[in-house]
Amino acid sequence: MTQFKPIIPPKEHIYLEGPKDRSYELFFAIRVFRQFIKGFRTLHFIGPSITVFGSARFKEDHPYYALARECGKRIALLGFNTMTGGGPGIMEAANRGAFENGGKSIGCNIQLPFEQKINPYVTTSITFEHFFVRKVLLVKYSFAFLILPGGVGTMDEFYETLTLVQTKTITQFPIVLLGRSYFQPVIDYLHYMAEQGTISPEDINLVLLTDSVDEAMDHISKYIRTNYSVKPRKKQWWLFERK
Repeated sequence: MTQFKPIIPPKEHIYLEGPKDRSYELFFAIRVFRQFIKGFRTLHFIGPSITVFGSARFKEDHPYYALARECGKRIALLGFNTMTGGGPGIMEAANRGAFENGGKSIGCNIQLPFEQKINPYVTTSITFEHFFVRKVLLVKYSFAFLILPGGVGTMDEFYETLTLVQTKTITQFPIVLLGRSYFQPVIDYLHYMAEQGTISPEDINLVLLTDSVDEAMDHISKYIRTNYSVKPRKKQWWLFERK
């Protein structure tokens, strides 16, 4: 009889069992805290970034791969870092476009039961155990968000980012859905939500839907010209931050 490996790794089975003893919960909290501190220390001095979300499954010959690669190039030419989840597909393509055009290429990787290797175009990388830690870092250091076609994970990242902007938890950073035919049903459903009264009609305006990288970058550039302001950060020797 064929034995199938579990989709969820053992550590997540433990996590989903509910409350554990106090020592387990304490050490879990410490591990999460260490991941956050490691992320903060790695990304604190990288400078402003634009995050690109999208599927890990598209190969180099796919049109969406080429689209993401062009996004990375344009982000680099704008003078910003390209930040992704660090894996293959759309993430690799965006990192590649930045890398090939002299931009900083950052990957926030995740440990998965099926191994996700960091792509070869990342110049600064960090790996996390938990998705929620990774998402915080991908949002925290970004000035705009480009969402290309992807699966459940990409939709999760899109809706969480949109929720943060909608509720004014973070500043109203630009959110661009790049791929009209793919994302039109998402926009249609947002309109349906507005009709049902579960969101405000103006919430739909928080998202730009387009097929054009030019339009996406113009939209982001207008926001940056109006709102971009970064205070210089000094490295502190007593925090073991290298000059």
